[in-house]
Amino acid sequence: MQTNIIGVRFTKIGKIYHFDSSTLPDVKKGEHVIVDTARGRHLGEVVQVLEEAPAQPEGGWKSVERRANPRDLLLQQSWQSKQTEAMINCRARASELRLRDVKIVTAEYNYDGSRLAFLFSTESEEKADLKSLKKDMSNLYPNTHVEMRQIGPRDVAKFLGGMGACGIETRCCSKFLTDFSPISIKMAKEQGISLTPNEITGMCGRLRCCLIYEYEQYVEARKTLPKRNKRVVTPKGEGKVIDVIPMSDKVMVLIESGTDRPQSFTFTREEIEPWDELEALRRKSQAPCDRHEGGGCTCGKASPLKKSNDRNN
Repeated sequence: MQTNIIGVRFTKIGKIYHFDSSTLPDVKKGEHVIVDTARGRHLGEVVQVLEEAPAQPEGGWKSVERRANPRDLLLQQSWQSKQTEAMINCRARASELRLRDVKIVTAEYNYDGSRLAFLFSTESEEKADLKSLKKDMSNLYPNTHVEMRQIGPRDVAKFLGGMGACGIETRCCSKFLTDFSPISIKMAKEQGISLTPNEITGMCGRLRCCLIYEYEQYVEARKTLPKRNKRVVTPKGEGKVIDVIPMSDKVMVLIESGTDRPQSFTFTREEIEPWDELEALRRKSQAPCDRHEGGGCTCGKASPLKKSNDRNN
């Protein structure tokens, strides 16, 4: 059953936000709407009409005000064409104020020019004091609500675009990533990737987003394979696991023979047996019977002393 919750995107490769479309129950994907957000009214494209409503956020859903008309779309194009000029003016003023640790990344107008946000980044851990810069920009654009918004290194890379650290023509974040997932060094270790900084670091200076792409598959594949240094039994004899190849469902085993030089072979999961499990089965098969503690043993594996005691009793 269709709900009144829709997903709206404000930029081409941007995050999807959800709104209540009760005022427009017949709204469809691909249409443009004016919505009320925490940062004022914005124009966005409907990219989802949800069958099931997600968990309601604290404070409830923001609402859709109306459909965007041709005039709204023309207004948006007009104000977007002025964003570069606004960014240049802000950068120039920041330079005059000697804000050397602050980098003005871009400027964004909303669709009707009533709000102007300057997105900036800083390498300093301390909070940047941009009161003077904001005041000057407000004086330069008196009929517009000016906002200074700090963004992180990944967002900067997304806005700037360009080639990825791996050589891909367009960075993943600029091409298709709509949101950033938490990335940890554990993901690189799990996949056997070199921990050399230039191998795992993106153009943003943070761990590459692509480390998460196959992480879950590696975790699942490793669950059925023995770990490194584990002893296993193979068709070529007993050996030690020296490498795990999860995506091929194989392991490399070092076979140590008494006379020949140790050699390594690759085996599939079906071709190996854990040595410790086989050893446990062997010990169990050789152990005396413990199933008939209160009576005589009938399996023939009890110790002679136990059999004698059973007969005497």
